Amino acid sequence: MASPKRLERLLRVRTLQLGQVQGQEATAAAKLTQETQLSARITALADNITPRAADTGFAASMAAAAYYRDRLHGSAQAAQGRIAQAEAGLARAQEATREARRDQSAIEKLMVRAEAQAALKELRAMEDAPVFKRNRHDPC
Repeated sequence: MASPKRLERLLRVRTLQLGQVQGQEATAAAKLTQETQLSARITALADNITPRAADTGFAASMAAAAYYRDRLHGSAQAAQGRIAQAEAGLARAQEATREARRDQSAIEKLMVRAEAQAALKELRAMEDAPVFKRNRHDPC
């Protein structure tokens, strides 16, 4: 069984690792949110460029709108790919957080078990200790 000092040191390390992993998870969640918002903005821009029936404008402006709409659709597809990557990164970060929590709780359980064993050892030592009888006198 590991010493209490070693278990405390391991617990501090595991707690620090858990904090780092939680920070990485928060970063991954923020990146997913950012990519989702970017995709929504790109979609909104593409919807705003679509030709309308009331538009009987210049053919060059229609061609330019079609060109930009095509570019925005390409950007939207790229954004969907980045969203998928961000979701995968978030899933990995969440799994790493769960593993770090498991590691930390395992160390905590080891500490509790070590304390219980130390208490039992002390109780056994007290049971095995020789009994000293004292003569007690009433106050004179």
